[in-house]
Amino acid sequence: MQSVTLGRTGPTVSKLGLGAMGMSHGVYGPADRDESIATVHAALDAGVTLIDTGDFYGMGHNELLLAEALRGRPRDSYQLSVKFGGLRAPDLSWGGQDGRPQAVKNFLAYTLTRLGTDHIDIYRPARLDPAVPIEDTVGAIKEMIDAGYVRHLGLSEVGADTIRRAHAVHPVADLQIEYSLISRAIEAEVLPTLRELGIGLTAYGVLSRGLISGHWSAGRGSGQGDFRGFTPRFSGENLDHNLSLVDALRQVAEAKGCTVAQLAIAWVAAQGDDIVPLVGARTRERLSEALPALDVTLTADDLAEIEKIVPAGAAKGDRYPTAMMPSLGAGN
Repeated sequence: MQSVTLGRTGPTVSKLGLGAMGMSHGVYGPADRDESIATVHAALDAGVTLIDTGDFYGMGHNELLLAEALRGRPRDSYQLSVKFGGLRAPDLSWGGQDGRPQAVKNFLAYTLTRLGTDHIDIYRPARLDPAVPIEDTVGAIKEMIDAGYVRHLGLSEVGADTIRRAHAVHPVADLQIEYSLISRAIEAEVLPTLRELGIGLTAYGVLSRGLISGHWSAGRGSGQGDFRGFTPRFSGENLDHNLSLVDALRQVAEAKGCTVAQLAIAWVAAQGDDIVPLVGARTRERLSEALPALDVTLTADDLAEIEKIVPAGAAKGDRYPTAMMPSLGAGN
């Protein structure tokens, strides 16, 4: 497994990370507990060290699941990236983001207990709280870093101005944000800002929630509670258009001797040594497909051909439901 240091001040992690949200959150339909734990074990055995979760994934269930999966593993053999602050109601509706300093410390106390650990490697607000200056939120995390409960500061889904303001309070190790062949808005301003400041990027949604994995089809249903059923890119004519892009990518993948999913992950990894793709594999089968992506070498000609097939802005439909788009740091 290749490794990379996140930014100038962050930890050294595996070049591919494991996103655990789908193992509990229910956002992509039901998950199997035993298979989820086996997938975490398989990832660790393959050299994956970076595991990403959120305290609101399954209302703490994801952290408890990871605590079980990680039990007995040396604490220095993996890094935990945790998002916090997402507010939920008993009916699982969203209630916004809480970035108040006292809330930061409260969320962290529960996270440490559920995960059964004495520190979090990268701690980050899941979204920007518009009612709280980012300096205040980051200041509270800095206090927790100074106290030894957190190792590094991370950010998630924020724009260039917020990144600069946060970094001025305490060095930011990495920004976690959606980045894929069909979600490239960060290339205009966010990615150059990260590189100017020496901040790493952990990219989620590299397969666009399965849309560009090569496994999605127009006739496939999303299932009850599946987030994708409410997402514009998976709807109607948008879906037909987006799957036509996947069909074109399939020809490139076949020529490279890899799957579409591997090609899509390899493309993200090829955008820079400072980028770590996060793969939301819920099963060992999907993990086994993702891992070889790091061995796929894309030449300049390959990248040019992919760019011709899927230029920036080629996808149709927003990456989140319209009502959620204002909370994101970069658009599509």
